[in-house]
Amino acid sequence: MPRLFHFSEDPTIARFVPRPVVVPAERAPGMDWLNGPLVWAIEADWQAMYVFPRDCPRIVLRPLPTTTAEDLAAWFPPGSARMIVHVEAAWLSRLRTTPIHRYELPDDQFESLRDAGMWVSRDPAEPLGMETLTDLPAALAADGVELRVMPDLLPLKGVWQTSLHASGVRLRNAQGWMAA
Repeated sequence: MPRLFHFSEDPTIARFVPRPVVVPAERAPGMDWLNGPLVWAIEADWQAMYVFPRDCPRIVLRPLPTTTAEDLAAWFPPGSARMIVHVEAAWLSRLRTTPIHRYELPDDQFESLRDAGMWVSRDPAEPLGMETLTDLPAALAADGVELRVMPDLLPLKGVWQTSLHASGVRLRNAQGWMAA
């Protein structure tokens, strides 16, 4: 089992209680329960998606075994990064100054969604421990993640039509995203 984490700006969480998502997503048939009360966790290999202030909009790119050479050349140039995360320049100061608390969760009560390292539990979960991350750009770099700062994220709208894995987190907070 992979190590599982939950990230928060709150350093006082003694118990995670299932709660519904704030903004329900359209789900595949039979998967509406994912909008209901759950405790969410992310496995260690994908944790870089959440090493950010909660409301920070970001787009995460990661090559897949099926990613084409053309998509790699266009969106993921050669380098040592295993993942690229794009954020807006307006969030850079908060990224540099907001501490994030990484809670480790027990893996025996979570089930994998088989999607970008996400796991859920329908039951409350008590953390096994907590670590405070104060230098988020350094934490990302140490995890093999390249941080790219852009004026806005709109030039990345087409990345979902590629063969890369693309995750958009808190895009409702991105400049002009909802209007585009």
